[in-house]
Amino acid sequence: MTSDDYPVNLACVDLFCGAGGLTHGFTLEGIPVVAGIDLDPTCRFPYETNNTAKFLKRDISQVTAEDINELFGNSELKILAGCAPCQPFSTYAQRYESDGIDGKWGLLYQFGRLVRESHPDVITMENVPTVVRHQVFHDFVTELQNLGYHVWYDVVDSSLYGVPQSRRRMVLLASRFGEIRMIAPTHPKPITVEEAIGNMPAIEAGASHPDDKLHIASTLSDKNLQRIRISKPGGTWRDWPEHLRADCHKAKTGKTYPSVYGRMEWEKPSPTMTTQCYGFGNGRFGHPEQDRAISLREAAILQSFPKDYAFLPEEDQVSFKALGRMIGNAVPVELGRAIAKSITTHLSAVNSN
Repeated sequence: MTSDDYPVNLACVDLFCGAGGLTHGFTLEGIPVVAGIDLDPTCRFPYETNNTAKFLKRDISQVTAEDINELFGNSELKILAGCAPCQPFSTYAQRYESDGIDGKWGLLYQFGRLVRESHPDVITMENVPTVVRHQVFHDFVTELQNLGYHVWYDVVDSSLYGVPQSRRRMVLLASRFGEIRMIAPTHPKPITVEEAIGNMPAIEAGASHPDDKLHIASTLSDKNLQRIRISKPGGTWRDWPEHLRADCHKAKTGKTYPSVYGRMEWEKPSPTMTTQCYGFGNGRFGHPEQDRAISLREAAILQSFPKDYAFLPEEDQVSFKALGRMIGNAVPVELGRAIAKSITTHLSAVNSN
C-alpha cells in the first residue's frame, strides 16, 4: 500500500489486542495501528516492543466512543478490529451458553456498542468457528447491518494464508462503503511444520537454548518420556503398550481423544495452537523428532510470529502458563496480514470507483 492508494489517511484500533498478532499483521501490510486495548497487563511488553502502537490496559466495557475517537485522532478513515476472547464460544463451553450481556459473553455486545457509538468505516472480527452458533454473534451481525454496514463472514482455514497451522477461524469483515470479503487463499500449498521449525536448534525436555530464552521445552515425567520415545509422528496413544496408557484413556469417555500425547508430522501443518500448546499431554504438541513437546518459540513460529518477536523482558523468568496463554490466544500474524490485505483491496476498489 502506498500513499497514492487512498485520498485520506487511515488508522486502526485493535480491541482485545493480546500480544499483538493482528496488529503486527496489519502493520506488515501497511495499515497503521494506533493503539491496542486489552485487560491483560502482561501483553503490554510484547505489544509495544514489537509494534509502534501504544497499549492501553482497559476493560472494554469501560471504553467509550470518545476514547476510541480520540485514539483515531484526525484520521479520515477508521478501522476497528477485535478478537473477543473465544473461550465462551469454544466447544468446551457450549453447555455454559448464556446470551446475557454480562461477563465474557457480553464482550461481543460491547464491541457492537463501540461500533454503534464511534462509527468506524471498516470493522473486522476473528473468532472460533463455533461463535456462529450463538445468539450474541447473530445479534452483532444484525446490529452492523442495521447500522448500514455491508457484512461478510465465513470460516477461514489459516493454513491457506501462510500460517503453518491447521487453524480454522471465523472471520468477519464489514464496511460502510460496499461489499467486502476475504481475499482468495495466498498459500494453496500450506507451510509444513518442517518448513516452519525444522531448522530450530535441538533442545531436550526441560531445557532452553542459550541464545533464545523462549526456545524452552517443558519438563517430562519419566513415564511421559517413555511415552514420547515410542510415539510416532501422526500416531496416537493407542499405539502404546497397555502399561503406558493413561487411566483416563482406558475409560470409555477417554477413548475419543486420540490426539493428546501425540507427535506432530514434519510434512503437514501443525494442529491448532492452544493456550496449553507447550504440554505433551495437552494435544498433538510433541516434537516430530526430539523427545519433548514443542518449545514456546516454536509455538509462536507456528502462530506465524517472526522468530525474533519479543514476548518478555530479558530479565524476566519464563512462565509457561502466561506465555502459552499469550501465544495460543493470539491471532496468527499471517492471518492478520491476510485480513489487512482484504481491507486494503476493498478500499482500493472503492477508491478507484
